[in-house]
Amino acid sequence: MTKKKQEVDLLQGPILKSMLLFAVPLFFSGVFQQLYNTMDTVIIGHTLGDEALAAMGAAAAVYDLLVGFALGIGNGLAIVTARSFGSGDGEQLKRSVAASLVIGVGITVVMTVAARFILYPFLEALHTPEEIIEQSYAYISTITLFIGVMFAYNLCAGLLRAIGNSVMPLVFLVLSSLLNIVLDLLFITQLHMGVRGAAVATVLAQGVSVFACLFYIWKKADILIPGKAHFVRDRQLYKEMLAQGFAMAFMSAIVYAGTAILQSGINSLGYLVIAGHVAARKLFMFLMMPYMAVSQTVSTFVAQNYGAGQVGRIRRAVKISYLCGAVLTAGITLFTVPLAPWMVRLLSGSTESVVIENGALYLQVVAPCLMILALLNPSRLALQSIGNKILPVISSVIELVGKYLFVAFLIPRFQYMAVIFCEPVIWLFMDIELLWAFWRNPLIRAGRESEKELYKG
Repeated sequence: MTKKKQEVDLLQGPILKSMLLFAVPLFFSGVFQQLYNTMDTVIIGHTLGDEALAAMGAAAAVYDLLVGFALGIGNGLAIVTARSFGSGDGEQLKRSVAASLVIGVGITVVMTVAARFILYPFLEALHTPEEIIEQSYAYISTITLFIGVMFAYNLCAGLLRAIGNSVMPLVFLVLSSLLNIVLDLLFITQLHMGVRGAAVATVLAQGVSVFACLFYIWKKADILIPGKAHFVRDRQLYKEMLAQGFAMAFMSAIVYAGTAILQSGINSLGYLVIAGHVAARKLFMFLMMPYMAVSQTVSTFVAQNYGAGQVGRIRRAVKISYLCGAVLTAGITLFTVPLAPWMVRLLSGSTESVVIENGALYLQVVAPCLMILALLNPSRLALQSIGNKILPVISSVIELVGKYLFVAFLIPRFQYMAVIFCEPVIWLFMDIELLWAFWRNPLIRAGRESEKELYKG
């Protein structure tokens, strides 16, 4: 299988250089993906006020739980494709794409139907304030009606990245993000559709990304286009893909279930606290983008090199990701701590001191703690990429239990301060489990000598 100019060679050559070339487009993809919801936040906060902003924020936990499960499936399926690409088996690669499509359609149908029945009761279970619950439901019900659009984009983008192409998904995402901003302004400020208008804009803009990805794959990445023969059911392949996909999906679902539990604790603190937290979390997600890009790069890098049997490169790549995380954390902390109040005020459009002070304090405390995530996520995704399906899920269970304990015992006593320290404390416990699991893995331990050869080279 020959490399095309948009594809980064992760199987040979300098590791840091190839990782950076692959990660930079991923970073900008993450930034523009985050712009979907962030522009919703800015426009809603500035035009509809704190109550509408809180309504969207209260729905976010439910939305993330449903969509996170679907996207986890997509990412898990792409790992199997990346392994096939790394091993040089083109036929197996096409069979894995065919299986991804079949599994993806089935999961999308189930998720779309399930969402119709659980959305409103879920919002009630999260103690969403009565004054905002109808707006929250309007927002999330519109988005989840089109889960298939979001799943389709992320599956297509994931398959392109599996073969080393992280550039083209970025190009499509930039175009659709700009469209999303235009549609937000049209639906919210001109057609006065409220928070539902933001949801419609998001879905339509992501639909453009899907068509752009499919057109590019058809024209330029035909290695990802399966034929009729590739849809013949391969029991072993489907078993592996379902196991890998559901392992990541359940991990994502558990993580977002913990987020939903935490949101229920935040909802009990009133809509002004919710609004401040929404603004802070949107800004936090931007701070997370470089870390997510590094982690996704590790996932694809490890999957391809695992398929090629190059364990030394896997060990070295994970260590490089840790170093990148340390550099990023130092820079982000120096930037965020002094500017946090201004950032929250700009994003939310609020003049309420509760909104601005709580949001700023959240960012100032969490920014230095991002180093914990810089160790956590690459280790977890590397484990999944070498086929370890259980230990990464255990880390998510730790997160779920930790958030429940905070909501049940600490938030009622310490209020928003407990919300701020909840995740950093839990991340520490997850780090202990994941670092031990990865570096004590027999395959990774056996790669010490091959890693030494890389250093000699």
